[in-house]
Amino acid sequence: MLVLFLPVFLFFLMVGLPVFFGLLFAPGILLWLNGQERDITLLYRNLYNGMDSFPLMAIPFFMLAGELMNRGGITLRLVEFSQALMGHFRGGLAHVNILSSMLFAGLSGSAVADTSALGSMLIPAMEKQGYTRRFAAAITAASSVIGPIIPPSGIMIIYAYVMGESVAALFLAGIVPGILVGLGLMVLVKLMADRYNFPVASRRHTWAERGQASLKAFFPLMTPVIILGGILTGVFTPTEAAAVAVAYALIIGIFVLRTLKISELGDVLSKAGITSAVVLLLVGAAMSFKTVVSLSHAPELLADFILTLTENPLLLLFLINLLLFAVGMFLDAGPAIIILGPILGPVFTSLGVDSVHFAIIMCVNLTVGLATPPMGLVLFVAASVSGEKVETISKAILPFLAVEIFVIMLITFVPEISMTIPRLTGFAD
Repeated sequence: MLVLFLPVFLFFLMVGLPVFFGLLFAPGILLWLNGQERDITLLYRNLYNGMDSFPLMAIPFFMLAGELMNRGGITLRLVEFSQALMGHFRGGLAHVNILSSMLFAGLSGSAVADTSALGSMLIPAMEKQGYTRRFAAAITAASSVIGPIIPPSGIMIIYAYVMGESVAALFLAGIVPGILVGLGLMVLVKLMADRYNFPVASRRHTWAERGQASLKAFFPLMTPVIILGGILTGVFTPTEAAAVAVAYALIIGIFVLRTLKISELGDVLSKAGITSAVVLLLVGAAMSFKTVVSLSHAPELLADFILTLTENPLLLLFLINLLLFAVGMFLDAGPAIIILGPILGPVFTSLGVDSVHFAIIMCVNLTVGLATPPMGLVLFVAASVSGEKVETISKAILPFLAVEIFVIMLITFVPEISMTIPRLTGFAD
């Protein structure tokens, strides 16, 4: 009976039960019906144990660092830097939107933070220049998925925690895929700009103006350098790196740029705390959910079923991408990773797929799901920021999703894209 945990969970989602409660109620009811009342105690005890983790402390710290930088006006400096580099191209503000997302990804690692921070600034600016509001919201949502791919990444920390992988290896493996997603979106914008005669955002900046914009963006751009550099050299752990990022954001915002007031810290801490609480509760509930996954022997059953289809790892990777894409339409990336990672990961590593490579396939695919209709979280954030309907944004985002799916297939079937940097640095075999 326990193998019914996933259908029961999906039923709860369909009737509108929040994900957190669905993750607890579905396995709890099945354990009770199966006469395993003792395991219900284990289920709810794991809710706390799932959150009580030193590596997971990195998530609230990175969220706080992103909130501090956003409140301190650092987002504006990144946009100005992007505009100095690319604003003179046709469709310049769309390019600026994508490049800003790539730069912001190195600060927050959150697609939602990216959509909210950049969308509130760039969507009105794009609309003022002649873009439709739905296009501006769509490109903001599509580019925001780069946030959890380019390090630091909250979902990669979750995957590493659940599957016992190296956070540094996953961070390094996400660099090239994240850049590829950004470049792919820029190529599409260039084609659309030529066809639909998109406006030019600004005149071509002089090299002196670009240098000045670079200086303004220097301290924000040093954030990912400090984070990754510290982790790779062994100076601090990923969790300590997140705390260093918070300290760095405070120093830059209050003392260097002087764009952040001490009186604003209470509101910043409150917002970061609420966001972190939501994520950690989901992680804790998903870890409890994982308990029933193991009790039901679902991984073994699924592995046997998959191998009856085909033993060709390339075909299996294609099929699993379809599954992950469908899951991403309805389920947030964090819970999906915790639920499906322990089920799918061992199957593919047994077939010879590198564990870090599979982790990147899964993380990128589920991240793109954040912008996929009908339930993509960033679509709702973009709708909230822009005032546009989710339905119209969903239609406008389809060409961008096609590009991102193409990149996913590249990552899947060309492992060197994600594995070269971890191997060169000794973090992967």
